[in-house]
This record gives sequence, structure tokens and C-alpha cells, in this order.
Amino acid sequence: MRTLLVPLDGGEPIELVKDLTLVGRKENCDLRIDHKSVSKLHCVIVKTEGMLLLRDLGSTNSSRVNGQRVRRAALLPNDRLSIAHFHFRVEFRDDDRPVSPDEYTQQLEAKEVVRLLNRSHSPLESEDDDNGDEHQPVYHNPLPDVYPEEDQRNKRRDK
Repeated sequence: MRTLLVPLDGGEPIELVKDLTLVGRKENCDLRIDHKSVSKLHCVIVKTEGMLLLRDLGSTNSSRVNGQRVRRAALLPNDRLSIAHFHFRVEFRDDDRPVSPDEYTQQLEAKEVVRLLNRSHSPLESEDDDNGDEHQPVYHNPLPDVYPEEDQRNKRRDK
């Protein structure tokens, strides 16, 4: 299945060919938007079995899905995605185009996922794994997926 971001200003559609697409202003981003309103590392879009997941990377001008500012969200067909001041429509297309192996990210074996999850319960420990490599701790993010509405914030401020 092909996944496209169709610019609402009428530009050329952008195909997301990788399983993980880093979006930002930096030169090494997979989807580079060279504009000052876009953060250097703005967000990441992950393709999984017929679905897109978005994760904002603490951007200054936020990521929005259908007008709602989000930290992370699932993207569905025809959703409106805003990256800073750039607006796209999410589109999925079925086709039988051959896919090259480099369009996929590295797959993990089940035992590797279990090992990473087990280590996430003790994030301050830094042990060496079986290969002698030092692992990076995995932390749970306690922040909500969606930001509170503007009017709710104003009500809290008035109290």
C-alpha cells in the first residue's frame, strides 16, 4: 500500500516510502521542509500494517491532526496533517508496485523486543548486553497524546 502526503496548497504529493520517516528542517531528515517554522527534528511518521502513526518530537510550532495539536496520533485516510504551517491530506493507495528491501526499517526478533522491554523497567541501570554493547535506557512518556483544548487552559488560568 502506498502512503502519500498531499499538500493542500496544490503541490506534488509526497510518498512515504520508508517504514520510519523523520520530518524536519535538518539536512539528514527523510522528509526535509526547509522553512524556519519547521523544527530541525519536527516529527516522525511510522508506517505499520496499513496504518500511520505520528509522533511529535517536541517541535516549536507543533504537529496537528484535523486541527488538534497532538504529541502522538494515528493518521487515517483523508486526515489533515499540519506540520508547523504546512498542511497535508493523508492518502492511502493500493497498487502492486514492487518494493525494494531498503524501503523497510530493520526488523527486530521477538527476543530482542522482550529484552528491550525488560530493561525499560529499570531505566537508570546501564548494563552491557550480550554483545558487550552499552544499551540506552527506555523511558515511559507520561505526557498525554493530545493537548488540552485552548478554552480549557484559559478556564484553568482564570481560577
